[in-house]
Amino acid sequence: MSAQKEFWIVNANIVTEQGIVTNGSIQVIGSTIAAIHENGAAAPQGEVIDAQGSWVLPGFIDVHVHGGYGADFMDASKESLDTITRFHSSMGTTSIVATSMTAPREALDDVVESIAAYRSNPMPYAQVVGLHLEGPFLNPSKIGAQNPDYVVLPQIDWIQTWYDKYPGLIKTIALAPEREGALAMIEWCRDHGIVTAAAHTEATYADMQAAAKHGLSHSVHMYNAMKPLHHREPGTVGSILTMDEVSAEIIADGVHVHPTCIKLLAAMKTQENLLLITDAMSAAGLDDGLYQLGGQDVLVKGGVARLKDGETLAGSTLTMIRGFQFLVEEVGLSVEQVSKLASGNPAKLLGLSDTIGSIAAGKHADLLLVTPSFELERVYVQGRQIQ
Repeated sequence: MSAQKEFWIVNANIVTEQGIVTNGSIQVIGSTIAAIHENGAAAPQGEVIDAQGSWVLPGFIDVHVHGGYGADFMDASKESLDTITRFHSSMGTTSIVATSMTAPREALDDVVESIAAYRSNPMPYAQVVGLHLEGPFLNPSKIGAQNPDYVVLPQIDWIQTWYDKYPGLIKTIALAPEREGALAMIEWCRDHGIVTAAAHTEATYADMQAAAKHGLSHSVHMYNAMKPLHHREPGTVGSILTMDEVSAEIIADGVHVHPTCIKLLAAMKTQENLLLITDAMSAAGLDDGLYQLGGQDVLVKGGVARLKDGETLAGSTLTMIRGFQFLVEEVGLSVEQVSKLASGNPAKLLGLSDTIGSIAAGKHADLLLVTPSFELERVYVQGRQIQ
């Protein structure tokens, strides 16, 4: 049996859960981080990469992404999954949760099966760690860019069928908690290890309190497609801001949410239950033009995606590295804080913190070498250099 490849990254500012290791070194053997050393604590062996003072970050984990570089997870094909994971890995995403759209049951069956099949073989780029069902159990009055023709009330039997056939595949389900049958689905999901998230919803404060008691623990793309804050009715937004048991996602592109509102959110969630996402659609990485999302025409102009008919935002063209940069430079969070939002907190949400989400001995060598100006120099997925 041949020896596992060993390499070192030296002279780096390494972001760990315990703090920043300045001028440190990381030893990687095979697919695993073997050790983190203070400068000069060990003699590197094998290949040595000199970081020259750049950051080493844990690989990004995007828990809400629909596609990229012309492909969509709803395509339900290996070719599309390769395209999406190749593109987003080149932008620093090392683990990805494939996200569906509101669609007919048959189309969702195809997506579930395609993700399961893809995960059954070695994945060459970003690792697809599961599936996020965004809909079809939403509120039509807050439908956003989802297709209203396919909205239905929560159907536990659908989830049961997919769960029985592919246990552990579905990681998160986004739904409107005020809809008939939602509380029963939230409870069922809680008992089967699936995270439920408030989404496309008119939920009042009372609705959110009831949902949390039944097991709701997350919310998608904060501020967007949800009942806003009012001083006499906190709504969905006010509920999420003040409920520690409910984590929140943020699209940090300067379009979906004003930087000041992100600052407010970060102050309320204290960075422990806030996640950076892209919500990227197929246009991410490509030029302006006409695209599709959930069977609807989307016009991308100046990098901003909106439904062709109307002004509704339709996902984004964001990448995780650009969202990371925005949170540091425009919102004012520290690199260490944003690393939690982009890696540590997503791993915690998914129950995968033992293997990914931070830089520590024994974890997967999902590593990013990033310049002080936030340009990606190298991307490693389980010790393999992707870029």
